[in-house]
Amino acid sequence: MRKLIAAMNMTLDGFCDHTSGIPDEAIHQHYADLLNQSGTALYGRITYQLMEYWRPILENPTGNKFMDEFAVAIDRIPKIVFSHTLKNVDWKSAKLAHHGLKEEVLALKQQTDKDILVCSPSLIVALTELNLIDEYQLCIHPVIAGKGLPLFKNIHEKIMLKLIKTKTFDFGGIILYYEPKRSAKAQS
Repeated sequence: MRKLIAAMNMTLDGFCDHTSGIPDEAIHQHYADLLNQSGTALYGRITYQLMEYWRPILENPTGNKFMDEFAVAIDRIPKIVFSHTLKNVDWKSAKLAHHGLKEEVLALKQQTDKDILVCSPSLIVALTELNLIDEYQLCIHPVIAGKGLPLFKNIHEKIMLKLIKTKTFDFGGIILYYEPKRSAKAQS
């Protein structure tokens, strides 16, 4: 069964504003590798439209090896977009979800392919509430933003996690890899 991995960049004070992170070469390489090792990426409308930033870089590379490689990786991975307002998407590797979030994700997890990434704050919260996330990969940047979108603001029950590993970067960022501690009741 495929794992559902929540991958998100955050500031030290818990915000996931894409303009607050440190655009280090190593972080671009890390996420390009993660995309290349994964089979599908799930996006909400807002994050999907933010990721469209990378599309023109395919035709006009920046000359920055790590940014250009990330653009190739984000273009390659099949994307499923969950939106109530978008009627179509024109990125060749993207499609709109045809079912509800839970139904779509459960069907994806049954496929024998690479893991699934969920890369939008709203989807991470919704899938956390549905108890469907198998691993959290939270990259904490050494920045205090003071404001922004808190990732877990709408979670109202305590969820226990187990730290399974860490990865540090020279720029001071650290990725914390967690698995949910599921109770016997939640696993059945």
